[in-house]
Amino acid sequence: MSSLAPSSDYRYDPVAISSESTVVAQFDRDSIRQTEYQSEAQLEAAFVKQLQQQAYDYLNITSTEQLTANLRSQLETLNATTFSDTEWNSLYTTVIANATAGIVDKARLIQEDHVQVLRRDNGTISNIKLIDKANIHNNRLQVINQYEAVGTQSNRYDVTILVNGLPLVHVELKRRGVDLREAFNQINRYQRESFWADSGLFQYVQLFVISNGTYTKYYSNTTRQRAVDETQRGGTKRTSNSYEFTSWWADANNRRIEDLASFTKTFFAKHAILNILTKYCVFTVDRDLLVMRPYQIAATEQILQRIVISNNDKTRLGTLAGGGYIWHTTGSGKTLTSFKAAQLATRMPEIDKVLFVVDRKDLDWQTQREYDKFEKGAANSNTSTAELKRQIEDPNTRIIITTMQKLSIFADRHDKHEAYSGRYVLIFDECHRSQFGDMHTLIKKRFKNYNLFGFTGTPIFAANASSGGNAQLKTTEQAFGERLHTYTIVDAIGDGNVLPFRIDYVNTIRAAESLADRQVSAIDMEQALLAPERISQIVRYIREHFDQKTRRNQAYTAHDKRQAGFNSILATASIDAGKRYYTEFKKQQAELPPNERLKVGIIYSYAANEAEPEAGFLDEEVFETSQLDSTSREFLESALADYSAMYSGSFDTSSDGFARYYSSISEKLKKREIDIVIVVNMFLTGFDATTLNTLWVDKNLRQHGLIQAFSRTNRILNSVKSYGNIVAFRNLEDATNEAIALFGNRDARGIVLLRPYGEYLAEYQKVLAELQLQFSPGELPTSEELQKTFVELWGQILRLRNILVSFDEFKNDDPLSDFDRQDYTGAYLEIRNMHKAADDGKESILDDVVFEIELIKQVEITIDYILMMVRKSIERDGGPHDREAINAVMRQVDASATLRSKRDLIERFIDHINVDSDVDDSWQKFVEQQREQELDAIIASEGLRPNETRAFMERAFEAGALQTYGTAVTKILPPVDMFAPDNALGRKKESAIEKLSAFFERFFGLG
Repeated sequence: MSSLAPSSDYRYDPVAISSESTVVAQFDRDSIRQTEYQSEAQLEAAFVKQLQQQAYDYLNITSTEQLTANLRSQLETLNATTFSDTEWNSLYTTVIANATAGIVDKARLIQEDHVQVLRRDNGTISNIKLIDKANIHNNRLQVINQYEAVGTQSNRYDVTILVNGLPLVHVELKRRGVDLREAFNQINRYQRESFWADSGLFQYVQLFVISNGTYTKYYSNTTRQRAVDETQRGGTKRTSNSYEFTSWWADANNRRIEDLASFTKTFFAKHAILNILTKYCVFTVDRDLLVMRPYQIAATEQILQRIVISNNDKTRLGTLAGGGYIWHTTGSGKTLTSFKAAQLATRMPEIDKVLFVVDRKDLDWQTQREYDKFEKGAANSNTSTAELKRQIEDPNTRIIITTMQKLSIFADRHDKHEAYSGRYVLIFDECHRSQFGDMHTLIKKRFKNYNLFGFTGTPIFAANASSGGNAQLKTTEQAFGERLHTYTIVDAIGDGNVLPFRIDYVNTIRAAESLADRQVSAIDMEQALLAPERISQIVRYIREHFDQKTRRNQAYTAHDKRQAGFNSILATASIDAGKRYYTEFKKQQAELPPNERLKVGIIYSYAANEAEPEAGFLDEEVFETSQLDSTSREFLESALADYSAMYSGSFDTSSDGFARYYSSISEKLKKREIDIVIVVNMFLTGFDATTLNTLWVDKNLRQHGLIQAFSRTNRILNSVKSYGNIVAFRNLEDATNEAIALFGNRDARGIVLLRPYGEYLAEYQKVLAELQLQFSPGELPTSEELQKTFVELWGQILRLRNILVSFDEFKNDDPLSDFDRQDYTGAYLEIRNMHKAADDGKESILDDVVFEIELIKQVEITIDYILMMVRKSIERDGGPHDREAINAVMRQVDASATLRSKRDLIERFIDHINVDSDVDDSWQKFVEQQREQELDAIIASEGLRPNETRAFMERAFEAGALQTYGTAVTKILPPVDMFAPDNALGRKKESAIEKLSAFFERFFGLG
């Protein structure tokens, strides 16, 4: 670990200053490498020993009684008190080990309610801290290992870190060479089987660390809990809480610290882990626990350090030396970083207010929404300059979100306001062109004692600066000071925090290929690009390829609803172009039945400034429609009427109506409730929607604007969304390469963009040939070694197919028939089921492999397709009992991870119907009867409350997800003593959830 002191010229290194920095400035891994075989037990022993060397106290704790006794002792030490037995029992049973509290409730205790009120035996009141956040070194760290818990299964936990006696960090280890996801999956099994058992103290774990010695990652308890929920819901839900959202640790230069020994030396340094737990976790309004990534922490600490230095050296206030800018690539979580920096800055007694400044009203709305998720009411936004003035004058308003325009109007109208002498921190979001003009200069002129910071994903350098304006205010560094921290798109893709891009260049003007842009005026070229034939051709291409590009056959649950595939944005060059595209979509879809039409929306408003295409800037559309020409406003009014009819709303182009429309359509994009939104510039910067995976581009983009627009598609969601899809109807190849070189580096193209199609196809053909050489379709390998080989080969094929299916050429080039693919998939799933069912106490070699179930689900067939096959069998053969037809149906079922659990239902249904049956009607009646019988059996076996349980399951089927936490589950359970020492309530709850989850998986999607 290292830190850098100030140099003699009083300039501070921007990487690290304090030895108490959570993220080390630079970490050099030990040159001595492990060369001998290391078992999991040896890895664990070495890890525990290293923690002891880092001043963790080792405890040999093997029982709940010992764990509880230690907890009591640690809390007494922390609070400098002694509990009587009565006092301890009250604190323990009603607060700490409350049987009705789950993971979320316990996360809230640690993150928000860590000081509890205890009534003492003598009638007085004491504040009891569970953790000391004001002075982190008052907390004591201990380590235990091989703690055994018995729930529905008996489990031994590898290593757990106790903070003041509470298990707050858990480490799960696998031997070297084993996929990290196996450790992730094992922790999920612990949650289902035993974390809730006994006293439920292991539900206090805030952070999880997984390692195989070579690679190590960390994540929050919410990530674990949601992953468990996904499994219980049949693996259908993939949100920001799946394995894809586990994080690497790194130094301040973004060099990953991967091996366990190095990770332990830095992440588990006592000040570092305590800082992470007490400062760099955010418990959101949605009751999710977010843990910040190292680059976010490093940037936050650099900002705070600049403020501290300015407190000591007042000459830096109001100058560039007191601030700086953060270059964190688009999609890397800048809003969370800015929120945490603002939150921690307001806790400094010297700071009066933090102003968070955005450049557009829509970003103002989005930022407020994000801040409100992090902490409701922490920040205040404003709708007018008068409201901004009131907030500035209110001493209780500490964080203000406002626009550049409102702040500059305030500065212009109130040139001598007393606020200008206050101690302010100004944070600018997306600090680019709009902050490089007169408004920026005026604000800096008015405020005197400020620290100025900027965040950007695409800085302005000399190479991409505009040609006009103030020569001294062209680059980000000129406007905000030196760069404090960098996290480029190359870093983010390498860490798996954003996705790479895949680009299709679709030629649409073959007749004009001989005309280069320089040979024709820009106006003439735009007119050619707006030709009706070309617009029609592109709309037809989008419609024909929409399902393929947006993976429409992939089902998953997000925002508590079952979704099909992803959605998209169509970026057009002008309002005129956008109108033409919208009209053409309506024309081409007019004759289609409503359920076959793509849901298309459009949004645009007046652009106050002309674009600077040479610098790659996008026009800034104001949040206003009154200045649109009458034709454009009338067209938008008509489109809003279409939208209102489609979604049963009421929207228009008035100021309020358009604001509500913007809010509504952005929500529809985020929740995958609209297929395509046609835009000019709106939603191309600062807009995040994880379900958006495709950008259709008929617009010239360069540099800053290109990266911003492309980055709408590359937010991570699940293993199916493995890249952002760009379909360009203009030749943007050179512009793309230039932008990647500018904002990544000259060698970044191979990281930021997917490899060429031919390379993926060749790799796919090679792996497929190896598979076909060793295994026949449908053959079930006999030995575990062969099963492991088969699972690994088929997993590789699934991952490659996941990329290849979006290439137009693959449909004709795929050497694998659907018939053989189904048989191989059926064998793959059968091995997985055999592996899951085995419980003979023997270690399986298959523990080392991960099954790519999510990738199977994207290509599996639905029950509707199965019923269609049954109908065709009846129509063709006069009955459903033809063996060949039944085999064809069941082969499809066996190849489906979702339908396999329903196999017996489908088989019995086929046996049940006859030639006179109405297939759909018979199926509905059959499913309803079976569902009622099986739910009644669960209610009887678990002693559940019948009416409450039926209502609970109806809500689950309607929402597409089973709620496994909160009071809704407790209400269906029979009366149980919540304070029973054996945690009877917890056991009953887990048993009921396990059976109801299996029931939900079995019947969801059948009715």
